[in-house]
Amino acid sequence: MPYTVLMPVFANDVLHGGPNTLGLLMAASGVGALVGAMFVAARRSVLGLGKYIPLMAGAFGAGLIAFSFTRVLWLSLTLMIVTGLGFMVQMAASNTVLQTIVEEDKRGRSFYTIAFMGTAPFGSLLAGGVAERIGAPHTLLFGGIGCILGALWFARSLPALRRDVRPIYVKISILPEMAVAIQQSTELSVPP
Repeated sequence: MPYTVLMPVFANDVLHGGPNTLGLLMAASGVGALVGAMFVAARRSVLGLGKYIPLMAGAFGAGLIAFSFTRVLWLSLTLMIVTGLGFMVQMAASNTVLQTIVEEDKRGRSFYTIAFMGTAPFGSLLAGGVAERIGAPHTLLFGGIGCILGALWFARSLPALRRDVRPIYVKISILPEMAVAIQQSTELSVPP
């Protein structure tokens, strides 16, 4: 999230623009986020959503890395669309999966939201301090690398997470295994 805090630096110092350039960069990120939100909202089921978490975190990181090197406005805008899309799909998919698997009485007490909203100001402060020392482009470069490393770690952990979540999905009837098992046992009890 701290990438948005550094956008004024990119608009002014890197792309040599002004308020209009900043507005375009933020709008491009918003367009990507809107497309991502519509993608997640159009899904009919939470099944398969987990694979988009590392994929989109990686796209977000790759977008940040590429954006850190760009000095051309049209390319920067394109990369901000990718970045906004990756960010939104990853965040929405993570939150959707978590809200689906959490027990009903704990649904409103999401540590995910607390962690996200509570740590964002610290991340922004850290990004500003790092950018002052090594520059905004290098700060986004390292942030993008961190996102890709996190995506790879999550992708590696995904099979174990799926194994842990499967019984929850069965219990809340997202996976129809119980219905299929009941149907198969009924079919077996009828003589051929």
